[in-house]
Amino acid sequence: MGMDVRRLLLAVTVALVGGAGVVTGVSVEDGDGDGGPSFAAPRPVRVSVSYQPAQGGPPVSPTSAIRVTVTDGELRQVALTPAGGTPVKGTLAPDRRSWAPAEPLRYGTTYAWSGSAADVEGKIVPLAGSLTTVTPSRQIRATINIGDGRTVGIATPVHIQFSGKVVDRAAVERALSVTTSMATEGSWGWLQDEGGGSRVHYRTKVYWKPGTEVTVSAKLFGVAYGGGGYGAADVSTAFTIGRAQVTKADVTSHQLVVLRDGAQVASYPASYGLDSDPNRNTRSGVHVITEKFTDKRMRSEQYGYDVMEKWAVRMSNNGEFIHANPATTGVQGSSNVSHGCVNLSTKDAKAYYDSAMYGDPVEVTGSGVKLSARDGDIWVWTLDWSAWQRLSALAS
Repeated sequence: MGMDVRRLLLAVTVALVGGAGVVTGVSVEDGDGDGGPSFAAPRPVRVSVSYQPAQGGPPVSPTSAIRVTVTDGELRQVALTPAGGTPVKGTLAPDRRSWAPAEPLRYGTTYAWSGSAADVEGKIVPLAGSLTTVTPSRQIRATINIGDGRTVGIATPVHIQFSGKVVDRAAVERALSVTTSMATEGSWGWLQDEGGGSRVHYRTKVYWKPGTEVTVSAKLFGVAYGGGGYGAADVSTAFTIGRAQVTKADVTSHQLVVLRDGAQVASYPASYGLDSDPNRNTRSGVHVITEKFTDKRMRSEQYGYDVMEKWAVRMSNNGEFIHANPATTGVQGSSNVSHGCVNLSTKDAKAYYDSAMYGDPVEVTGSGVKLSARDGDIWVWTLDWSAWQRLSALAS
């Protein structure tokens, strides 16, 4: 009788070179013929496994393009697991040739690859190796000035304030986006740092169109800010542009005129800043309403006053308000005597307060001093469009 044929698997080797795994195999037959052992024709088996980033590389951002891919085969199981943790959620491509995380990784963590890939004949290659994410020297937080769901005025700029200094402004700006329901041209601009943090603003070329739906997205987690700083978290907001209310404040007219959707709806006798004192002028330029107070303490060491005023609407960060001032009622509509604010009667100030919205523009004209960077961060509209565009870190 003939001898049973025994198939022996002599060797399967795996070599990991530059992040790629290669499997080769050969089988041998031991028969009962006179010619002694007979060898089957070699059948090469190859599965290449590539890791991104490559094995043994430096720490990477947790939002890097991390994936494992195969050629001449398919992935069977894939896991990317932090030490002592649970596997990261991931997405396997329909052709089973690549897998990528479906959620961000964490800072300062080592992750291990595990699982397997197989060639067309079912030969298996184990997944192995690891990657490590960067450990920031500091994580920098960001906040947006407009909350979700708000309705704001047509001159509203978007501010993103950072808790630390942004060195690589271009990298951060590339992570920012603004989408709108109506065609809108706008640009980011970096203003002076304050309090050790950085700040970037988004301004439209002209006022927003009423009714525009706006979404701001700042994909900042994992972004290298330079100097060892990284983004602490993504931030976003969605808001709506309200009716078009513009306040015309010509200091020489001694009137405060309110236009809504192009039509005049109010005109109030007013007293502006004293013309003869540059420190008391109401600054010319486009101001933006940012706060409202039913009662606001007004004081100045330079001019020696400390009073509570009603119905105060802030229009700049240099102390300029539109508010009630019974002490100047007699000259409202005829003389400018204030310390830079716009004084109205109590009744008119209440009416204006009720009509005003965050982001409404107040266009002041006719004074001898212009609004500037010295007056805080609500001066973005004083620059012409080309000058504003040059404040972008991505300006060519």
